[in-house]
Amino acid sequence: MTAPMVDIHLTDHDLAMALRADALRGLTSSPKTMPPKWFYDARGSELFEAITELPEYYPTRTERALLERVVGEIARTAQAEVLVELGAGSAAKTRLLLSALSAEGPLKTYVPQDVSESALRGAAEQITAEFPGLAVHGVVSDFTDTLHNLPGGGRRMIAFLGGTIGNLVPAERAEFLSSVAQVLEPREQLLLGAGLVIDPAVLVPAYDDAAGVTAEFNRNVLHVLNSRLHADFDPDAFAHIALWDARNEWIEMRLEATRDMTVTVADLDLTVEFARGEQMRTEISAKFRVDGLTAELDATGFRAEQVWTDPQHRFALILAERR
Repeated sequence: MTAPMVDIHLTDHDLAMALRADALRGLTSSPKTMPPKWFYDARGSELFEAITELPEYYPTRTERALLERVVGEIARTAQAEVLVELGAGSAAKTRLLLSALSAEGPLKTYVPQDVSESALRGAAEQITAEFPGLAVHGVVSDFTDTLHNLPGGGRRMIAFLGGTIGNLVPAERAEFLSSVAQVLEPREQLLLGAGLVIDPAVLVPAYDDAAGVTAEFNRNVLHVLNSRLHADFDPDAFAHIALWDARNEWIEMRLEATRDMTVTVADLDLTVEFARGEQMRTEISAKFRVDGLTAELDATGFRAEQVWTDPQHRFALILAERR
């Protein structure tokens, strides 16, 4: 068994500078915004794992059940020698892909990518122990701007699961998908997981659960700003808002100030005013129609080979080939 390799293309200093830039830009814009990647410190990751177990939150279990059903077809079609997973985290769903691709024979290397070095090293060590004949080559990076650092060494399939594509607005999606196409060779593949447009009566509660776990997850971005930039937000003074934007076909999560307040972000030498009722957007989660998403893939250099959906048409897996 060979120890996993880990390449570092994103340091703690890089992350700190990125947070400073995002906070300065977002807190001085109108309306105010913060990118959803800043939910995720250790506590944020724990809260998200709790969200995935909630009865209202269907995406994770729906995607996993779909993947379990079709993973053999994916492996037979892809014939991948290298599996790259963007945003690998704990690599929980990856084991299904690794087992199926290994059974097909050609798989040689697993490349998990994540911004968290500790999470990535932990996942890499577990996968190495479970698949002793597989080379594991981790990459610590931000998938939005370091795709060129992903190693090759054989026919690749890049997996981007979990519906994370929905966190990008259309222009960002086009840029991201074009970037993925640029790093792949013709006939290499992208496996994309995406949530579909469904009844808002089912969709909205997935982001506004009765137990309030998602509300705490949303407010965690304020705890991150407090701990990392020495801000003095009172997270309890912000209400969690989740709403369906029918025109854009996405869920928006926002934090709403419940009173007038002045917030100081010491590390940025910044003072921010919030009026009672003012909202700060913290996440979008776009949902898709299959025809629209395959058109986006086509416009960025891909051809959708196969599309699978669950019986309730809540989630899709698309295997797309680089043209």
